[in-house]
Amino acid sequence: MSYKLVVTMILLGILSLSGCKPSKADKIRTLSVTIEPQKYFLSKIAGDHYQINCIVPSGSNPESADFTPSQMMALDKSVAYFKIGYLGIENTLIDKISRSNPELKVVNCSQGIQLIGDAHIHCEDDNHTHSHAAGDPHTWSSVRSAKIIVENMYKAVLELDADNEADYTANYDKLIAEMNSIDSIIKSYLDKAPSKAFIIYHPALSYFADEYGLTQYSIEHEGKNPSPSQLKDLIDKAKAEGIKVVFIQQEFDTKNAETVAEAINGKTIRINLLSYNWDEEMIKIAKALAQENE
Repeated sequence: MSYKLVVTMILLGILSLSGCKPSKADKIRTLSVTIEPQKYFLSKIAGDHYQINCIVPSGSNPESADFTPSQMMALDKSVAYFKIGYLGIENTLIDKISRSNPELKVVNCSQGIQLIGDAHIHCEDDNHTHSHAAGDPHTWSSVRSAKIIVENMYKAVLELDADNEADYTANYDKLIAEMNSIDSIIKSYLDKAPSKAFIIYHPALSYFADEYGLTQYSIEHEGKNPSPSQLKDLIDKAKAEGIKVVFIQQEFDTKNAETVAEAINGKTIRINLLSYNWDEEMIKIAKALAQENE
């Protein structure tokens, strides 16, 4: 057999093998979520079986985010879209993407969570007019409600890929165990908290307050900056109740929060409820209330 013939046969063999091997792109299956805390949960459940695409980056306001063509393309290529549930921008996203991908599975992660609080959510109906639903859309901001979100994700992933049920179940059980541990840490800090009340600019910790028997006071009044008289009333109430913690969210106004903290001789604590590190943020909030964030 000639040298040229041997080389030709080897090359043909390599080409045939590479032709049978699926590309890296073919292997990757994508699930999309709206915010980073969802990505934290879903990544832990899905493991290596899916790539998780997040639409709104950490630190951005989900209600005013602008979406790039590449973000929309990533959502369009997803196997399923996991909406957090009560953010108005999600209705816009679903409306846009359903035209190009009508088969996209949409999962409501907050299904089964009872809305609490008095925030207003803008929702688009079929005629694109706006209506209001009373409730705090930040359903992921407590362990109890986050467990419901995780359970909804787990059930949806099983429907998408029953062949890997054992992996998903093991991942889900591990995540629930981690969340139980976080709950215990939170309670240990709150047991030491000198006050069971706190102030926050935007009322985004309704579920946290409800779960742990706390009182949340909002600086924002009906979605707007407070008047001088409203700000004075809040400061007087905080002094009377011995409140020393004022939470600041980076996507909202901080000036009034700093004014309140100074007036009550308290401390501002910056939190990011849209952070990927959901576990760290939950513990940080409890630690701040225990006044151990020195």
